[in-house]
Amino acid sequence: MNYITLLFLFIDVELLYFKIADFYNIIDKPNSRSSHTSITLRGGGVIFPIAILTACILGYVSWALTVAVLLVAIVSFIDDIKPLSQLPRFASHAIAIGLVFYDLNLFTQALWLLPIVFILLIGWVNAFNFMDGINGITVMYAFVVIVSFSFLEINKESLPLLWTMELSCCAFGIFNVRKKAKTFAGDVGSISMALFLGFFMIKTILVSGQVGYLLFLSVYGIDAVITIFTRIKKKENILEPHRSHLYQYLANELGYSHILVSFMYAFIQLLINVLLIFLDSKGSLSLPIVICLLLFQITIYVWIRSRVVQKINLT
Repeated sequence: MNYITLLFLFIDVELLYFKIADFYNIIDKPNSRSSHTSITLRGGGVIFPIAILTACILGYVSWALTVAVLLVAIVSFIDDIKPLSQLPRFASHAIAIGLVFYDLNLFTQALWLLPIVFILLIGWVNAFNFMDGINGITVMYAFVVIVSFSFLEINKESLPLLWTMELSCCAFGIFNVRKKAKTFAGDVGSISMALFLGFFMIKTILVSGQVGYLLFLSVYGIDAVITIFTRIKKKENILEPHRSHLYQYLANELGYSHILVSFMYAFIQLLINVLLIFLDSKGSLSLPIVICLLLFQITIYVWIRSRVVQKINLT
């Protein structure tokens, strides 16, 4: 299928979904923990699992990954409409991760490795979901990561799938990367995209043998992990919605444009990914270098966060 045709197809699907969401009142009402101030259609990120399904029909992706993404998407969409308990959500994530393991042939790896990867992937999916809080941040960040995967020679055979997902990001971005968003991704979008990115991260590491590519997700990862530790330190319930990520401080307390903050997160991750690809092409992406880059990012993040919190406390 022509990729331009595919893009317009995804846009049409979004427009159709808006009519359905409007009819059934699938909306996101702002509250004290929200970063938005007006009622917005929820679940526009349904285009991401639809893109995976389209890629499967076109023969670009395996049935196992397709079923995994669709499973978490369906459960998450139900949760978007009517909140579910933790059990069905966790069960869908666990089954989906099992399908990812099957697709990547991870069950042939050392048994001690499986629970570690499982915990990391569960953590990533939930962290990515929690980071979906301001206009543009999820789709711009995901787009940068997918483009980064596309530039790796080892992912050459997966380019049709990656391009399909990039087009779904473009279609969603038209309605989300705005001062006043038409729609939000919802759990259906953020969790299905998180699973897809997690799958590709594991696949890339397995094929390349280069663990340094974990830093393709470092900007989100560092913000999520340090925010969790900060909330634990304050004895807060980390499962409850909040506004204590750095990007939320910047957008809500300091009043920076949502789009500007989202662009900064995506652009910084892009710069890091370009550096990683360059270092690996020169054979210089060793484990000590990866650790140094990670520690440098953490140091810069902590410094910026402390300055921002200090500024907020003074106002």
